[in-house]
Amino acid sequence: MATLFGRSYTRQDLLRHVGDIAQIASVRPVELVNGSERGIRALEFRTGSGLSFSLLQDRALDIYDATFNGSPLHWQAPAGPVAPTFFDPYHIGWLYAMGGGLLTTCGLTHVGPPEVDEEIDEELGMNGRIGNIPARNVGFGAEWDGEEYMLWATGEVRESSLYGPNLLLRRSIHSRIGQSKIWIKDVVVNEGYEAAPLMLLYQCNAGFPVVAAGSELRAVIDNVEPRDELSAAGMDNFDQCEGPTAQAGEQAFFIDHDADTRGMVNIALVNPEFGGGQGLGLYLAYPKAELPHYTHWKMAGEGTYVTGLQPGNCLPEGRSSARQNGRLRLLNPGESATFHLEIGVLATPQDRADFEARLQSAE
Repeated sequence: MATLFGRSYTRQDLLRHVGDIAQIASVRPVELVNGSERGIRALEFRTGSGLSFSLLQDRALDIYDATFNGSPLHWQAPAGPVAPTFFDPYHIGWLYAMGGGLLTTCGLTHVGPPEVDEEIDEELGMNGRIGNIPARNVGFGAEWDGEEYMLWATGEVRESSLYGPNLLLRRSIHSRIGQSKIWIKDVVVNEGYEAAPLMLLYQCNAGFPVVAAGSELRAVIDNVEPRDELSAAGMDNFDQCEGPTAQAGEQAFFIDHDADTRGMVNIALVNPEFGGGQGLGLYLAYPKAELPHYTHWKMAGEGTYVTGLQPGNCLPEGRSSARQNGRLRLLNPGESATFHLEIGVLATPQDRADFEARLQSAE
């Protein structure tokens, strides 16, 4: 059954109220046309719960704007969505095409600062290329599955080079009518004939009003390590958000989370004062076996006011460092790796209570 507008409806009863179910929930293809976003094809999702979000077909099917009852969940960079035509893959060119959004995928063979992989003499730009590659063989739709109305999209994103790795990302994303959740399933296949590095990180960019003075990270944490000296100076309140701060520098914390009884990591960023105490939060849930690393990125700068919730199969340290530290995963020819990520909204006290119960099962 679908829960909408404070009550539950069967499929038959719900359809009696509308001429087209798209009145309530839909997936709609659009094309962006303004400035450097020109030419990006997108898919707009409405779930009927108050959650709306868009997938950028020409940027790996990443999630851009996401709102709940009109309140933004994501952070938007000044550049906005940038078409892959304008992407510079070298050095820090990634920053110029970084538009923010709820999900930016980093990888697939390098995540971290720009570097030269001296082992193979390859220049690597910041955070890899995958998030700036258009998806192909894209399908989308909305359909009934018994009493559930499913909204979905699928596509393939290939990162390959002549004489180099040939990795194919098969991405599927779905949601359901009446729910404020997004499910992502990624399968990466090595279609080349040599072992290839596999570094994948999901950069989930939470923004105001989820990020506000007093917002806090909710998770079961086993260990925290700061990335650098500036981060070490913020260890006392790594899990708290300050207000926008002049001349603030970015901080990053590598966190080891405890998994719950299902093997899932559950983390959330919650603004308890939103709506006069109603609260608003953004949560992630994912299998720790698939995504064993987590980076908490804090940037409290004016205008650059964002908190990144970043699970991955790697740390954002770069390929060379990962290899030297024994953390670089190699995907053999024909081998595949599967990753799951759930992103959802905590919009009511009951939502937060249910989430806290999941945390307690991991303690």
